Amino acid sequence: MRGYRRFARSLPCVAVLGAVCLTMACTWAQQPGAMGGGAASGAPSKPVHDAENRPITAGGFVDSGPVVFEDISKRSGLASWKHVMGTPQKNYILETDGSGVGLIDYDNDGWLDIYMVNGSTYDALDGKTTPPHAALFHNNHDGTFTDVAAKAGVTNDRWGFGVAIADYDNDGWPDIFVANYGKNRLYHNNHNGTFTDVGEKAGITLGNWSDGVTWGDYDGDGKLDVFVTGYLHYDAHHQPTFGDPTVPDAFCQLRGMAVMCGPRGLKGEPDHLFHNNGDGTFTDVSAKAGVGDAGGYYGFTAIFADMENNGRQDLLVADDSTPNYLYHNKGDGTFEDDSYISGFAVNKDGREIASMGLAVGDYRNNGLLDILVTDFSDDYKVLYRNDGDLNFTDVSDEVGIASLPIPFLGWGAGLFDYDNDGWKDIFMVNGHVYPQVDLHDWGTSYAQRTLLYRNLQGQKFEYIPPVKGTGLAVVTPGRGAAFGDLFNDGKMDVVISPVDGPAVLLRNVNADHHHWVELKLVGGAKSPRDAVGATVYLTADGMRQREDVMSGGSFISSNDQRAHFGLGDAKDAGTAEIHWPSGATENVRLPAVDRIYTITEGRGITGALCKGKRCRR
Repeated sequence: MRGYRRFARSLPCVAVLGAVCLTMACTWAQQPGAMGGGAASGAPSKPVHDAENRPITAGGFVDSGPVVFEDISKRSGLASWKHVMGTPQKNYILETDGSGVGLIDYDNDGWLDIYMVNGSTYDALDGKTTPPHAALFHNNHDGTFTDVAAKAGVTNDRWGFGVAIADYDNDGWPDIFVANYGKNRLYHNNHNGTFTDVGEKAGITLGNWSDGVTWGDYDGDGKLDVFVTGYLHYDAHHQPTFGDPTVPDAFCQLRGMAVMCGPRGLKGEPDHLFHNNGDGTFTDVSAKAGVGDAGGYYGFTAIFADMENNGRQDLLVADDSTPNYLYHNKGDGTFEDDSYISGFAVNKDGREIASMGLAVGDYRNNGLLDILVTDFSDDYKVLYRNDGDLNFTDVSDEVGIASLPIPFLGWGAGLFDYDNDGWKDIFMVNGHVYPQVDLHDWGTSYAQRTLLYRNLQGQKFEYIPPVKGTGLAVVTPGRGAAFGDLFNDGKMDVVISPVDGPAVLLRNVNADHHHWVELKLVGGAKSPRDAVGATVYLTADGMRQREDVMSGGSFISSNDQRAHFGLGDAKDAGTAEIHWPSGATENVRLPAVDRIYTITEGRGITGALCKGKRCRR
């Protein structure tokens, strides 16, 4: 198969459709698509309304059914903070993409805190007004959060987009990378509740439009490297509009309606891979490593993950309105572009999609990582099944998630087990980029609700309708989202950052009484300290599940890095087989269910939390 890939890569451009290879001119980012301008790559779909004639994206509620999430945004304190990005009219693309969310235990107290990236305004960009601040919400352990961003020194005060959490200097404290329009920031954790921006010293600031971030040890030296996606090479003081001679009108329209221009027709910004030098500085090795974005694509979300089960971190990049990247780690410090031959570059129709969100997880419990990608309205969202040997098949229709999401414009993406039955479910966060859609009967809306699909043992996904007044019925222009156990109760919660709106916190209140375990991994001398890049297989009650420790994902966000396993009705927590980034493998017997265990490389279990407190023996 590897030889076949080499042959395919010798062609000008390859898309793999089943067993058929098609060569085509690689002009995705430069020419008007057959489907029209804007970011849409699918054909216009028929309007979809609910029983009350509302667009299905802002309706479709039911009176009764399973209540999975409760909206506790106001009660928790998160709704006190508001995201701001440009103007409400969204005349320019810089204003539309929104920002990410990072889950971080910044004070090492065992409870996840929340970092909310903020955008900015043009007056703030020009120094005329005070810019909107990012928020760092400290977890008060009682269901409430307090914004301590100013005290912690992480308000950013720049036009912010993506965030990724990682302990880049292996000192045992998590740090924060913020991707901005303008210079990026790297906030180093000072171990005392404050951070220092060391971005300039580290050499990672760049200077135009950075969007997504992911940390991973690509060369196996025990130090985390960082990959930063570039979206557009953009000038905020000369933004294109409909009728601008520099941009074809087709790229400034949606269904014949004038809207903001792009991303098609605009110049892409390159991606960057920074090698960790181990002394607080980084070196840009993008070209040398082979991940410099030769296509000039519009990069959004990226994830380092071991897609081939060989202990090396491969790299996935979700690109907007251009083909996705899958870079295969060759193990010598370089990557091989397997985007097309793997099947990940395009969907099953051989067509690029407007990829926004990116989630990685083993939804079939067969030990292989699958990929979920959210994209634009008028198109289906794609689930790529991992068939082994870096071959992926678009199975969206086969598993039952293709039709309903078509009117939705997807951003944040999650593959996690919301009901603790041992099978990873699908969660999508949605919201349109064009406020003008509310003026037309197109069956879509600017503010949209989320979508939840329950995994039916790896074969199909079952749509969970939104019950009125519950978390799934929240309608907001969603963008970034992060998934994690915020209350240390074994249930996965959701934090959403809407564009131009208050933060949303959906607490998992699903009625199941299933058991669970979570593992906080601590790497040894030859692994990253936070164990990013580790893979865990948990075998319990005849089921074998896989979890990976990753930094980045969803939509330009960063999730809970503790490995979470639902156990169903099993009362035996089973055995964890941990593949550490160092290459070592360790088997750890877990003594009880419903615990959060700390496992240190080479030392086994070194701590445990029961209901958020230290377990008594």
